[in-house]
Amino acid sequence: MTALPAGLATIPFDNSYARLPERFFARLPPTPVTEPGLVRVNRELAEALGLDADALASPTGIEILAGNRVPDGADPLAMAYAGHQFGGWVPQLGDGRAILLGEVIGRDGIRRDLQLKGAGRTPFSRGGDGRAALGPVLREYIVSEAMHRLGIPTTRALAAVTTGQPVYRETMLPGAVLTRVARSHIRVGTFQYFAARRDSEGTRSLADHVIARHYPEAADAERPYLALLDAVIGAQARLVAQWLGIGFIHGVMNTDNTSIAGETIDYGPCAFMDRYHPQTVYSSIDHAGRYAFANQPAIVQWNLAQLAQCLLPIIDENEDRALAAAQHAIDGFPAVFEAALTVVLEGKLGLAEPRDGDLALAQDLMSRMAENGADFTLTFRGLADLLDPPAENPQCDSPGPRAQFQDPTAFDTWAEAWQARLAEDAKPAKERAAALRAANPAVIPRNHLVEEAIRAAEDNGDLAPFEALLLALTNPYEDLPEHARYQQPPRPDQVVRQTFCGT
Repeated sequence: MTALPAGLATIPFDNSYARLPERFFARLPPTPVTEPGLVRVNRELAEALGLDADALASPTGIEILAGNRVPDGADPLAMAYAGHQFGGWVPQLGDGRAILLGEVIGRDGIRRDLQLKGAGRTPFSRGGDGRAALGPVLREYIVSEAMHRLGIPTTRALAAVTTGQPVYRETMLPGAVLTRVARSHIRVGTFQYFAARRDSEGTRSLADHVIARHYPEAADAERPYLALLDAVIGAQARLVAQWLGIGFIHGVMNTDNTSIAGETIDYGPCAFMDRYHPQTVYSSIDHAGRYAFANQPAIVQWNLAQLAQCLLPIIDENEDRALAAAQHAIDGFPAVFEAALTVVLEGKLGLAEPRDGDLALAQDLMSRMAENGADFTLTFRGLADLLDPPAENPQCDSPGPRAQFQDPTAFDTWAEAWQARLAEDAKPAKERAAALRAANPAVIPRNHLVEEAIRAAEDNGDLAPFEALLLALTNPYEDLPEHARYQQPPRPDQVVRQTFCGT
């Protein structure tokens, strides 16, 4: 075997999860593919991780990203976990098509996982082929990088490669592997795996690992594992509040897709709303609307309750005290979430100093949006135009939020109350408009644009739309003339009504 290029021979792996007991995972290498080819290396992320992007894009680097070669210092494994999927209990899930290569500590001092998604069958594959198609890989690359640029905690895409091998779903599709980066891949379902087996020592070892890795302040609490639960509740409350602030629908909020680190993870049938309605669902497998836009806060509370149940044996030796403490923590979720959502929505309305009634003011606008078919992103983005009109801001040619309403007077009535509320804050109009534009994106990965990029790549091998969309999403809070088409809602013939999981 030839020596690794210098930039790959020095990947600074430090694999803490692999040092946990063997029952936490299955050790195995990725399954090689026939003809790996580079789609993209995320150079900015590689730099942040202290990795050599040129080395990753080299022939040997592509071999590593495809799973054909294991780099020095890696300790590849598939993680074990369980979970509730659409409310139904599955006692064993696990990484059925992903291999955790190892962990690196980035230039910011934060430890992150490097995982190959689509890297072949594992003991947890449950009859699956362990592979990923190019379309879902591109979707996750686009949306996860967009979320990062929008300021939402998320896993990220370090690279994507093709495999030279087809995968078979409803039809034959080109195969691909995504290199995913996460603060960790530990999920609520990871805790459920041990709790279901009445493995209290496994639960304790996992909790200690999570505290050390993500919530070190919990170690000094009187009840460290209750403090851990409180920390995860806070992280998830803030995360879902941020989702609601950008019109994001995860689509498959199973417990095995709920990150203990508080990151958005597993971009399957995810979508960003065009026209706002609280019961919007895009996922082709969510037939009952369990994971509709407005249901996401209640669902994450339910998921967190499953985590609390797992932690009961280690929260307190006394079962009644443990249950009371955990129940109190879960019952506190709505208040924690409402506080987080209020902060998000106050920013979206340009409110500098919080007041009672701010949340109701935002909810009134959204109710009117739902009744009038208003575009979520354009309505909020357009609020700044009322304070800093396009004529004074040539880069912005938005028709304004009023134009989004089937009955514009519904917006006018709300805007009167909004203007009265703004008058209570002493802030210059242009300064407030700048704050509004910093809180309300101009560009999101709209479903029709993501689909356009996927179709071009899968059908024609054309990655230009993928690259162009990624470029437009680099500065989502700026109005750039060259990215005007990415700010527009879909025409009727472009509307995407369903998104797919891709597994």
